[in-house]
Amino acid sequence: MAVKVGIVSLGCAKNLVDSEIILGHLREEGCEIVADARDADYIIVNTCGFIGPAKEESIETILEMAELKHQGSCRGLIVAGCMVQRYPEELFEELPEVDGFLGTNDLDKVGTLLKGIQEGKRLLLRGEELYDYNQTAPRILATPSHFAYLKIAEGCSHQCAFCVIPQIRGRFRSRSVESIVGEAESLYASGVKELALVAQDTTGYGRDLKGVGLADLVQEILPIGFDWVRILYTYPTSLGEDILRLMRDHDNMVKYVDLPLQHVSRSVLRRMGRPGDYKSTLELIRKIRDQIPGVFIRSSFIVGFPGESEEDFVSLLNFLEEAKLNHVGIFQYSPEEGSRAALLEDQVPDDVKEMRFREAMAVQQRISLELNEQLVGQEIDVMIDGLSDESDLVLVGRHQGQAPEVDGVVYMGMPADPPQTGEIVKVRILEAHAYDLVGEVLGREHR
Repeated sequence: MAVKVGIVSLGCAKNLVDSEIILGHLREEGCEIVADARDADYIIVNTCGFIGPAKEESIETILEMAELKHQGSCRGLIVAGCMVQRYPEELFEELPEVDGFLGTNDLDKVGTLLKGIQEGKRLLLRGEELYDYNQTAPRILATPSHFAYLKIAEGCSHQCAFCVIPQIRGRFRSRSVESIVGEAESLYASGVKELALVAQDTTGYGRDLKGVGLADLVQEILPIGFDWVRILYTYPTSLGEDILRLMRDHDNMVKYVDLPLQHVSRSVLRRMGRPGDYKSTLELIRKIRDQIPGVFIRSSFIVGFPGESEEDFVSLLNFLEEAKLNHVGIFQYSPEEGSRAALLEDQVPDDVKEMRFREAMAVQQRISLELNEQLVGQEIDVMIDGLSDESDLVLVGRHQGQAPEVDGVVYMGMPADPPQTGEIVKVRILEAHAYDLVGEVLGREHR
């Protein structure tokens, strides 16, 4: 009987792709992949080590999965991902309940690790040679069958003061156009309708290659036939007009810009090691809207960065009011060992961070609600994601301005002729909330 393996994937979409590659290699080794870790003989926890709360979630999940070993339902526990790459020896010593550890550069060695554990060994595989994403890697999608992420580059060469991703994932390195297009074609053939391109800095694609950029890559992908192609994790200074034109001119490029800005105060941004200021950032938002009528914009900001004054914070609130972005994530600054920011003076007290977080979130929730209310009465395209977890009588889907897992959704009553998962249908919006919308599916003749 085949060994059953399940995975718990934490953190970002880029980490999820690594989890899918790990599962693909295990299937090639003859393992049976199970959806629920509680049904597995061997459990893998793919960790996130980006910020404090993510690390805490990773440790809690590891200990939770370790309980399944004590209950006898699990024969072995593997920890993989960013935390292993960052704290290999510490984890090996402090988590004796874990049987094997796998770094981010060793995705293709998971079969070797599993065999060693089956032989009674306790192993740590953490190579320094960067994993080659150009190799033909098997993947088992952990997303719904109609949606997939495609990692087009790995690592990061920016030196943001708050971030340790370059230390964990290495320098920025683009995959070849051929390997990406080949994988995209395979995903399309498997039934994927929506493709999301991801990297630590997606718009930096090609800067380490000769004569190719993100726009060139996208133009190779668009003819494959995906209903929607989405770009996530763009960088303010490398989001070029060529990409904006592609979004404007191609129906299967979603009108959605994901632009993590982190702050708008010039002084805070410089301490962060990032470009821009209030004025230039607002001009960028206006340019995006001028180029792409009806565009939806998402961003993320950090409050409580070392040295952030009340004046800096007020400028961020003013920007939110003026820019009126559709979706915003607010994060409290978390000092990370090994980052420059952790050594800065003027660390902001935790209670001040919490207060600023709540105030900024309240402002943005009101803005998001106002923007969503403008959709009430409109008929928009919605991709069906499936049934609601709460009721078999309710469908869940997303319009172009709602990226999977990070934005809201559209709830719809079940029509007499139910659409299929992955199908795009016309929906009349009936009700708006800060994150989600409620609508009704129109007849299929309206598609």
